[in-house]
Amino acid sequence: MRRSCGPELLDALAHDHPDAVHSRRDLRSVNAFMGNRRWFAATLPGLVLPGERVLEIGAGTGELGLALNARAIPVDGLDLCPRPPAWPADRAWHQADLRGFQGYGAYPVVIGNLIFHQFTDEELSALGAELRRSARVFLASEPRRRRLSQTLMAALAPLLGANPVTLHDARVSIGAGFVDEELPARLGMDDGNWDISCTLTALGASRVVAVRRP
Repeated sequence: MRRSCGPELLDALAHDHPDAVHSRRDLRSVNAFMGNRRWFAATLPGLVLPGERVLEIGAGTGELGLALNARAIPVDGLDLCPRPPAWPADRAWHQADLRGFQGYGAYPVVIGNLIFHQFTDEELSALGAELRRSARVFLASEPRRRRLSQTLMAALAPLLGANPVTLHDARVSIGAGFVDEELPARLGMDDGNWDISCTLTALGASRVVAVRRP
């Protein structure tokens, strides 16, 4: 199954549109099913050095960052969405397009959850060039690209109350997802300077841990 990027309906909706609110609620269920929050919470503490700042790109409405901050993992957010009302006062929120963000140099640890699949190979290459200048650690959990996941989502999501926006975007997201070491390769992290671990889970996640070599 070849990777194919396409527009997602959620991105075209106003932040407070009822369909957008419903779809974000669906996404919370998807994240819970995939175990993404648990994975970040278990993986990050052993990689972040004292004093290092963590940036979540594509932070959305802040659920992952809020959960990590509650565990004393210092996470700032970057997203086009406005700062969430519950976002900690002592943590930064950058409302900006990650493709033009100028502040990556302040963050040695960068994480992303279900965000990188939205970008073309060319956009990932440009983003990777920015991240490689200053990042020491990179973590990502993305959709695993496989037809079985698309089939299961199409069959099961309506039974769980998912709306049409979620159903459309899930199919597109999985089709734009990653297998093996595709994501770090597209970010240019296959240059010999990184220790990379990639894992495909049975619950539909493609996960990357990349640590810069000394």
